Amino acid sequence: MEFLRPATWDEALAAKAEHPTALPISGGTDVMVEMNFDVHRPSAILDLNRITELTEWTADGDAVRLGAAVPYARIIEELSGPLPGLALAAHTVGSPQIRNRGSVGGNLGAASPAGDSHPALLAAGRDVFVEAHSVRGVRLVPIDEFYVGVKRNSLEPDELIRAVRIPVADGPQQFSKIGTRNAMVIAVCAFGFALHPKDGTVGTGIGSAAPTPRRAVEAEEYLRGVLAGRGLWESGELLGPEVVQRFGELVKAAASPIDDVRGTADYRRHALAVMARRTLTWCWNDYRKQIRSAA
Repeated sequence: MEFLRPATWDEALAAKAEHPTALPISGGTDVMVEMNFDVHRPSAILDLNRITELTEWTADGDAVRLGAAVPYARIIEELSGPLPGLALAAHTVGSPQIRNRGSVGGNLGAASPAGDSHPALLAAGRDVFVEAHSVRGVRLVPIDEFYVGVKRNSLEPDELIRAVRIPVADGPQQFSKIGTRNAMVIAVCAFGFALHPKDGTVGTGIGSAAPTPRRAVEAEEYLRGVLAGRGLWESGELLGPEVVQRFGELVKAAASPIDDVRGTADYRRHALAVMARRTLTWCWNDYRKQIRSAA
């Protein structure tokens, strides 16, 4: 096994072009587990730890450009304001040690349907883009097109993730996760939700209940229609139990889970409906407080 340790981003891209099967590593929280259990034995390891720009983030007011190796601990500490849904998801990741090493870029590279950041990224809106860099140039991959199968993403063999572009939250966001215990656990299922009052839309993200992370598109369209049709964005009135119930049913219907050692398909569907109802209620209550305080 070759060990490649570039000092610059250009060197990393050149190394990936020359060794397309090389496995990138930064935090190593997923990679080392698979290697230790001999699940994955790559021909080469591409160590990205010397490339400091991967651990940086910038904001321009409308979006955050999150470096691929910014650890979860820093997302919690530094980005809970502009990216509240992602920060909440980061709180649920592993242990403090893993949160200090693991990153969204690593989560995207692994593309596990149970990855904690995926539901929050999907819920954050359709303007979330993954920056895929290679010696050929830069591609902006919409988050909806990034996941293509179980632990498979749309990166080309010579591409590396440089950053993720995420819109700054313009409304309340939430994240909910169920595991077989309260900490350091892979999700049985997870759900991300966001209100986007600027354009009158809502966002959803389902985790660990389908072959890939996915949106609950029909649930989004239903709720968007209710909020616009009843003038609720302006009035901030209560949604009513029938709206909340129907939203949960549509989220449940969007999933296609399996039975496995962590939970049954039926349990996952039930849990998603409960999480959808709760996150919608929490976000709508926060939104009502915001518009009342602004009145």
